[in-house]
Amino acid sequence: MYRAIRIPPEKGEEIREKAIVGKFLDTTRKIRKVQTKKGAFLEIPVTWDAGETIEGFPVIEQEDIEFLKPPQPLKEYLKGSLSETELALVPSGWHVLGDIIIVRIPDELDKKKNLIARALLSMYPKCRSIVRDFGIEGQFRQPKRELLLGSGTETIHKEHGCLFKQDVTKVMYSRGNLEERKRMSRLGKGEVVVDMFAGIGYFSIPMAAHGKPEKIISIEINPESFAYLKENIRLNHVEDIVTPVLGDCSQSAPEGEADRVIMGYVGTTHHYLKPAIKALKKSGGILHYHETVPESLAKTRPEERIKKAAGSLGKKVEVLETRRIKKYSPGVLHVVVDARIFE
Repeated sequence: MYRAIRIPPEKGEEIREKAIVGKFLDTTRKIRKVQTKKGAFLEIPVTWDAGETIEGFPVIEQEDIEFLKPPQPLKEYLKGSLSETELALVPSGWHVLGDIIIVRIPDELDKKKNLIARALLSMYPKCRSIVRDFGIEGQFRQPKRELLLGSGTETIHKEHGCLFKQDVTKVMYSRGNLEERKRMSRLGKGEVVVDMFAGIGYFSIPMAAHGKPEKIISIEINPESFAYLKENIRLNHVEDIVTPVLGDCSQSAPEGEADRVIMGYVGTTHHYLKPAIKALKKSGGILHYHETVPESLAKTRPEERIKKAAGSLGKKVEVLETRRIKKYSPGVLHVVVDARIFE
């Protein structure tokens, strides 16, 4: 006996992501489209501990079950083409954005990179390009990447019901921040929000689509990211909510307008704390401050930096929560602090 939740197709991505986060998605079965007298529906397979209802939809016993055929490990595709020493170096993970696979390949396998790319494309026939990742560089934290196989590097990635058009060789998109983007999508109702490092709309788009704020001022300094920000605003039909601004947020952020400010950048974010606090209304507001910090200082340094900047402006701080986003590098965490700023 197998269980599933039957939902309207337009809710598919949202409920599937919630099932993944809640760890009740049954990954051994396919998501099926069914036609009933009441119309077309999706059946998302769930585990036995999922409960009797999910998001208001009843859990049913599923008929005509379709099981997924688990893909072979990448090493299996490459056996016979690589030596045992080379197989030990084959990557065990990669990143799928839209219909593009992004993978890191060790320098030792440089001569076998196209062979690895063809194997990955065999594993994911719905994808069309393989891109090799070398990390990030420069002021704009742009990816350093190489197209190995395929027809292009521009794609549209769907997440939490939102569309993000991007060129994976020009802008970054972190899967590690998924939960934070979802959280932002639930905030801001009726508010004026300033997104100080908007990128292609990582936080602005889901907040505009789901949180229903009055206005979001999205500031981005990188012209290439800004072009995609404008495109994604159009793709997601949130032109009446999101106002894109090209510029340095230390100079382009408004003063005294925001109920909430998002600082979703890491590296030198603390240099922008004063403009962020000035952007909040005189009566105060909420700050979402991101920082990369040594693990031993994660509970103290970000809060101290906010309090120091606020104090210099005659403001007080109430720290609401400090959350770990992900491990940024060995011994270094990416954290976000939610703080209420007031007089």
